[in-house]
Amino acid sequence: MSHQLDQIVSEVAGYDPNADLALVRRAYEFASQAHEGQTRKSGDPYVTHPISVARIIAELKLDVSSICAGLLHDCVEDTSATVEQLSETFGKEIAYLVDGVTKLGKLPYSTREEQQAENFRKMLLAMARDIRVILVKLCDRLDNMRSLNHLPPEKQERIAAETMQIYAPLANRLGIQWVKIELEDLSFKYLYPGEYDQLAAEIAKTRAERLEYIHHVEKLIEKEMSDNGVPCEVTGRAKHLWSIYSKMKRTQRPFDEIHDAIGFRVVTDNQMHCYQALGVAHSTWTPIPGRFKDYIALPKPNLYQSLHTAVIGPRGERIEVQIRTNDMNLVAESGVAAHWKYKEAGADGGREGVRPEDDKKFAWLRQLMESHKELRDPTEFLESVKIDLFGDEVYVFTPGGDVKALPKGSVPIDFAYAVHSSVGDHCSGARVNGMIVPLRYQLRNGDTIEIITNPNQKPNKDWLKLVKTARARTKIRWLLRQEQRDKAVALGNDLVEKALRKHDMSMARAEKGLDVAAKALKCQNVDELIVQVGYGKITTQQVIDALPGIVKKGDEPAAKPEGVFKSLIRKVTTRRTQSQGIKVAGEEDVLVRFAKCCSPLPGDPITGFITRGRGVTVHRRDCDKGLDLDPDRRVEVEWDGASKAQHEVAIQVLCTNKPGLLAHISQCFTDQGVNISQAHCRATDDGRAVNTFHALVRDLDQLKQVNRALSRIKGVYSVDRVAAEAT
Repeated sequence: MSHQLDQIVSEVAGYDPNADLALVRRAYEFASQAHEGQTRKSGDPYVTHPISVARIIAELKLDVSSICAGLLHDCVEDTSATVEQLSETFGKEIAYLVDGVTKLGKLPYSTREEQQAENFRKMLLAMARDIRVILVKLCDRLDNMRSLNHLPPEKQERIAAETMQIYAPLANRLGIQWVKIELEDLSFKYLYPGEYDQLAAEIAKTRAERLEYIHHVEKLIEKEMSDNGVPCEVTGRAKHLWSIYSKMKRTQRPFDEIHDAIGFRVVTDNQMHCYQALGVAHSTWTPIPGRFKDYIALPKPNLYQSLHTAVIGPRGERIEVQIRTNDMNLVAESGVAAHWKYKEAGADGGREGVRPEDDKKFAWLRQLMESHKELRDPTEFLESVKIDLFGDEVYVFTPGGDVKALPKGSVPIDFAYAVHSSVGDHCSGARVNGMIVPLRYQLRNGDTIEIITNPNQKPNKDWLKLVKTARARTKIRWLLRQEQRDKAVALGNDLVEKALRKHDMSMARAEKGLDVAAKALKCQNVDELIVQVGYGKITTQQVIDALPGIVKKGDEPAAKPEGVFKSLIRKVTTRRTQSQGIKVAGEEDVLVRFAKCCSPLPGDPITGFITRGRGVTVHRRDCDKGLDLDPDRRVEVEWDGASKAQHEVAIQVLCTNKPGLLAHISQCFTDQGVNISQAHCRATDDGRAVNTFHALVRDLDQLKQVNRALSRIKGVYSVDRVAAEAT
């Protein structure tokens, strides 16, 4: 252990000669004692993990406080140490960083998803105050991913999915490319093991040939640049596995048809030489139209700057070329970590730590929190954060010439909400480059957008199918839910008034009684009670039964709130309910239907929504259509583990169009014990076939087994679960 610690201390001293190395050693001693006797799943002493995290932090060249936070990051969560104790021993700054990274595992949450959302929300809040919180967390996640092979398969898949959905995009947004790349490839390995092994084997076959080509082209580019007076260093590399696999999926092509899987980086001394190098590349080799991007003039929000182009290079191979300065290269590799400065000791001898050079560069962090702080629902919160972290961007202009970066695929409505909420709410049309365009028009780089508003215009459900930004989606959902709530209030008032009239009472006379009834039925107040009646979650009979002073027939006791679903929704036979395998708020005899937009299977996280007169509709928790519905209509549902029901799911298989392959695919379903209920197969013009199978499976695990088996068939490009209603 001491050898590893010496390596960390040596590395820190190398980039920060004034570092308090004694503090690093003290943090190590504290962590070592706190984790005494604890081991990892691999059997190694637990302290090996915080040491590895600290080493990764040192690779990012962060300050001593960050190194110490890495060594201490699990002390509060996994040992008896407290934040207060860390504050007294190591100071408030280090304690704050550790607290920001510490999970909220000790608090009671109803679902794992809610816990994940609140952990992440806390981390974002801490990150908005100090970016080092997320840098430490990313290093922690990277070391956990490197040792994921010691965990059981279901945990591997869950952690890898979370990493791919949140932490890899976050590393990308922070501009730390090497961390993003490693997180993506490690996640790929555990999420799609069959595809990963197959692609790794394909790449291994051509490794020697590829290295020879890279070396040849490096020398060629260096010579061309030197001959034209551009000083530079050239390095070539193959794209990482997940990048190649994503391109195969996106273009629906096998590995041997992916031509630009090799990229070259030209690093020069100044911006003028960057553009000169671009001219040399384009005059030497044929540029591929539409593949040039200038991120120097228009940097990405994560501070990344570079020129990107693709050309038909030597031997007719397509190659990607990135051209940048040394400073730009540092930012491209280390992102925000390259934007710290070390402050000298203050007059009192204390260190101020590391601070961003320019707060404006990190404005997106504050925007991220601003746009999500009102989202209390954990599923919706995580979904909106993922939208903001994911994807490429387009750069468009306001009529005044200001640049706005929006996710690729954004429409004028997204732009309108980016300008102001009221502009989005009343957006009725748009002019792009002076021409009227429909609201479904997808914005392109360089477009100038002018929004046309109408005070009578308001959002509708169809907008949710168009928009790409979390901000637009959140605002539209809020207004649509407000409309639904207003309708529920009107209906609830009407129903309660009619019920009271039958007992010779009015709303005014029953005001105090309704307060009592609201509490008895577990509502915050009378307004909430009225809304629940309007939605159909509470019946008027329950309201009457809970009112004090009303004589009930036979002096029967008041209905219990937990019986709400039995009296509310039409009962069905026990046999039918058991075949569906769903319990609604603990009740089994409730009418249930599965949403075709997401076709949930046992094993999927699910949620239910009450629809008056139609029972409960069950959606997957991450279903877009489910997220569009009002949370007030939500009801807790769970799978009945005893059920042996079969569930229909749609599986789309993209493959080459060759004789006998369809029979091979059908046999694969049979071998997995899965019955195909219907199939749609069609050939495409480019020698491929798109096959959609509706199959009956027991649960999510069986679906995964089928998908893995299908992926291993030679000639199959991709296997995806799709919405049943979309087929």
